[in-house]
Amino acid sequence: MKRILTLVLSLALLATMFATVAFADVEDPGFVDGKFTETRHITVEIYNRNNDGGTDPTDNVWTKYIKEQMLERYNVDVTFVSVGRWTEQDDLSNLLAAGSAPDISYTYGANTIIAYANMIDANGNPGVIDLAPYLETYKDQLGDLIALLGEDNLYYDQDPVTGAVWMIEGRRTDVSRITTFIRKDWLDALNLAEPTTLQEFHDCLVAFRDNAELLLGDDASRMIPYTTSTDVGWRNDLLSVSFVPEDVDDETLFVYGYDDRHLLYPEYKEGIRVLNQWYNEGLIWKDFGLYNDSTQEDDNMKAGFVGAFMHNWDYPFRNGEDSINANLARNVGENAMFVPVDCFPNDAGITRKYMGAAVGSDRKIFFPSTNKEPLASLLYVNFISSAETIYYLQTGLEGTNYEVMEDGAIKILPATGEWIKNSGNNIDYTMTCNGLYLGDATAASLALSYPGIPADVVIKANLYGQNNGRYVKHYNVGTIESETKVGSSLTTLRDELFTKAITGTPEEFDATYDSYIEQYLERGGLEIILERIEKLAEFYGIQYEE
Repeated sequence: MKRILTLVLSLALLATMFATVAFADVEDPGFVDGKFTETRHITVEIYNRNNDGGTDPTDNVWTKYIKEQMLERYNVDVTFVSVGRWTEQDDLSNLLAAGSAPDISYTYGANTIIAYANMIDANGNPGVIDLAPYLETYKDQLGDLIALLGEDNLYYDQDPVTGAVWMIEGRRTDVSRITTFIRKDWLDALNLAEPTTLQEFHDCLVAFRDNAELLLGDDASRMIPYTTSTDVGWRNDLLSVSFVPEDVDDETLFVYGYDDRHLLYPEYKEGIRVLNQWYNEGLIWKDFGLYNDSTQEDDNMKAGFVGAFMHNWDYPFRNGEDSINANLARNVGENAMFVPVDCFPNDAGITRKYMGAAVGSDRKIFFPSTNKEPLASLLYVNFISSAETIYYLQTGLEGTNYEVMEDGAIKILPATGEWIKNSGNNIDYTMTCNGLYLGDATAASLALSYPGIPADVVIKANLYGQNNGRYVKHYNVGTIESETKVGSSLTTLRDELFTKAITGTPEEFDATYDSYIEQYLERGGLEIILERIEKLAEFYGIQYEE
């Protein structure tokens, strides 16, 4: 494919556009000397992960700390509202439709926010509050938020024409995403080296399958060489994107990059074809499409029936004594553990990862129009972004949750009772910060953040999760209207595509895959592609041609 690139849009033009935006008067007379004269009340979304042994996400030691601090600092009373983590977009959409969404809401799905921002009521008001005038008016009160994100990132999603800011993007302080894990004890038992290529990885899976009796004894029938979930796109990303040509350009990745699972990237299909082959060879968990949560799959891993998988870079280390590796050690033996490997090189021999940007790929924070306390809400976002707040929420109580080592590193201790964190590093509360953020102690602390896990294994898993990472260029073209129309329908169709394509016969694969892609394009995918091409031309002067 050829690209004719003509960069004609100047920064001066953009500056002129923003200069014409007139902000409404949003000053709050009840906010005096950095504090409200009368108590304000806000509601804040918090994910409910339904963790076994976890705490009530709306009422625990962490929420008490936040509530006390907000009252003391700003005279703001906070109430937390639980939203299902694994059903968040549907749950949040229902709350928005009912006019009962939390004052401070967040989601991984930007389209939900944009869709409601475009819903104008009888008084001409959008369904989401434009944060731009508040960010401008109260800039001096937002020092912690600006310090964490930086001003450029704070305005990451600002509309290039209207100047509206419908959401604030959280920051990923740890940019590692997905890592491949394999059972080291099984490799050792079969005298196999850690795989470094797709073929070697496949050979390991075959060896696991063919030696089930040796590896599992009486449980041989429960052998699962490789496991995945219904979120095929995320859980197999490293394999699928290894087929994307190394020379693909940023414009192509933008035009075809609507889907965050990289569905329309060039040659992505071939990765799914490999999964289809593995499934038909009996290498993939046959029931992966039947479960909508991770419980059964995690149980299979903990019991020792699984040989390999891809997941978040730290997945087998999470949850302390209930981590996958900790359970393996108890249930199978002290040498049983998953270790990271990096084994899917592309056509250039590079184990390429397509990274989400540090900002722009995490949760999006927004205020629904039903929010009557936008300033109090923004001050909450600022408070939750302060280094002091993040430090406490990520560490907890010294001696109970962590120890400080001689070199200043923070060693996280197994948490019990009320001090349990329902999410890794308490990221559900640190909504603007995803990843360990402990200042100078961060790097040294990371390896000590997973009790019972060898430090070298943690370090390698984190490294592999970002090794050869490519950050796709951010084109700020404002709202892609066609994307807001489809909601979650294309995501649902995509996941159905993956399951059907993988579980069918190899002879059926192309017909099944191509049929679903055709539906995907007909139901809005093609319109999104064409609008992205138009936006590139409009805002960047890039004439994209195939």
